[in-house]
Amino acid sequence: MADHEQLPARQASQGEVDSFLRRLAAVPAPAAVSGGPRGRLIFAMDATASREPSWDQACRIQGDMFTATAGLGGLDIQLAYYRGFGECKASPWVSRSDELLRRMAAVRCAAGRTQIGRLFSHALKQTRDRRVNALVFVGDCMEEDVDELAHKAGQLGLFGVPLFVFHEGSEPRAARAFRTFARLSGGAYCPFDASSARQLRDLLSAVAVYAAGGRAALEDYGRNGGEAARLLTSQLGGRASP
Repeated sequence: MADHEQLPARQASQGEVDSFLRRLAAVPAPAAVSGGPRGRLIFAMDATASREPSWDQACRIQGDMFTATAGLGGLDIQLAYYRGFGECKASPWVSRSDELLRRMAAVRCAAGRTQIGRLFSHALKQTRDRRVNALVFVGDCMEEDVDELAHKAGQLGLFGVPLFVFHEGSEPRAARAFRTFARLSGGAYCPFDASSARQLRDLLSAVAVYAAGGRAALEDYGRNGGEAARLLTSQLGGRASP
């Protein structure tokens, strides 16, 4: 990854987590219902050199996304990542935690520039073929043309694919861009750092439940789910479920 000044990482504040969960609650529910098509989620990650410790962390917590959706008819997840010199790949769609873990564990982070635009283009192609319910992106910086990426984020929104950005650290240019991409797609943004693994796990699980079953499923999950899910449930209040 190109050299840039690294600001101290920080854990998301409670207000930022609450804001993320409110945005998640407000996203229109996907069509997936019990007995219907399985939800589909693209798990897109920056695999450049600066993210190696967090990649290992993501490998440890990704199984919770499947566990959280087991009672909703399941969730299909596709791993997509970029690294090195122009390398951007996507796995087949998988429905088992061990298969996703095997594929993630085989990836080694490599220095290179960001390729977020290629991830967005890939998500657009996938949802044209068959509906993608959500795109999760985990990254720490952005080195591309912000206007071009914003246009693609807006296209994702038009196709009904909300982008949920988990921003490692607090690099200011990336933070501004990531917030914009999330807003234009109808998704949400939340920062995290290496000390907030549990928070990230809960938030990823909440997004996975949303992708599999929408807000009604989140309400049910929140009764027995993690802290993030409970916060989300309390904020839903009297909102009618889809």
